[in-house]
Amino acid sequence: MNQQNTSYCLIYNFAQHYRASVFKKMDNEMGFDFYFGDHLYWAPDIKEMNVSELKGFKKKIKNIKLLGGKFTWQKGAIGLVFKNYKHFILYGDTSYISNWIIVLLCKILRKKTYLWTHGYKRPLSWKEKLMTYPFFGMATKVLLYGNFSRDFMIKDGRDGEKMVCIYNSLDYENQLVIRKQVKSSNIYSDFFKNSLPVLIYIGRIQKSKKIDLVIEAMALLKEEGVYCNFVIVGEDKEQVNLNNLVSEKHLEKNVWFYGPSYDEAEIAELLYNADVCVSPGNVGLTAVHSFAYGTPVITHSNFHNQMPEFEVIKSNVNGGFFKEGDVTDLCKKIKDWISLDLPKREKVRQSAYAIIDEKYNPNYQVEVLRKVLS
Repeated sequence: MNQQNTSYCLIYNFAQHYRASVFKKMDNEMGFDFYFGDHLYWAPDIKEMNVSELKGFKKKIKNIKLLGGKFTWQKGAIGLVFKNYKHFILYGDTSYISNWIIVLLCKILRKKTYLWTHGYKRPLSWKEKLMTYPFFGMATKVLLYGNFSRDFMIKDGRDGEKMVCIYNSLDYENQLVIRKQVKSSNIYSDFFKNSLPVLIYIGRIQKSKKIDLVIEAMALLKEEGVYCNFVIVGEDKEQVNLNNLVSEKHLEKNVWFYGPSYDEAEIAELLYNADVCVSPGNVGLTAVHSFAYGTPVITHSNFHNQMPEFEVIKSNVNGGFFKEGDVTDLCKKIKDWISLDLPKREKVRQSAYAIIDEKYNPNYQVEVLRKVLS
């Protein structure tokens, strides 16, 4: 364990449970001090990590909504600029007004700021440019989740030298242990009472995820004589009510509403034994979670509407893309991925593991931070 170095400070919007692994590594190996927002008013269902597990945790700061939630002020964050910190990693959303002031003050005080952000991947309106260009321009570096947004921003005139891809991760070390233990089981044949191929979705059940397209595709495939099962792992927080569509399509015997799970061994068994993960909306960390246990992913091909994690998918290698909103094309991709023989399936599994082991893990992320902050 490295000696604590209090020149490093992270000020973030919230201590999301799925970021615990990288925060702990930043804590143990780089000696960060941590300040987290007390809640996410736009996503109150996101689970919080146990911040007491971080030696460098200092305090929670109050997230205050401004102008009906269009902007956020983190009370007490600005005063941290005048402490002995030399490097500040900030949540890089332009709507966090307190971070604007932190970036400006650090510029004046010759301290360094790093914006951890999605960046942008579509043309900006003039109002968005007024917010985005100066904010990113004043920062020392911009830490991005993927190459697609970086390439787009460079084409838009942003400085490529300032933009560094840090990618994303989940609970990698724990998942690696479980990956070595997980094996084929009868979990699906026991539940469905059949041996049909299994589609899976894992994540929050939201309208933006368009899970209904999977059910529509299953109904169309059934008409073609192609049958499969579908397991949905997650909680319906937006009252999407997919069960009504399942009933309408007479697929009750082929859809399992598993519910939410935070048990990683349980999740591993579900993902490992599924044939393909299907996320018809923006895929996000669902792709990383699925790849952690070697399961290919299908999502849509409109990358401007995607989350950055779509980049883990290599078409026809470890997953595929269908035309956004096109159920017929989704059917075709599902048929392709539920018909793999065992050698091909194992090759896909190893391809999925490889990209997680290479870049989408906290070890890689901390190495990026070491280089950037050196």
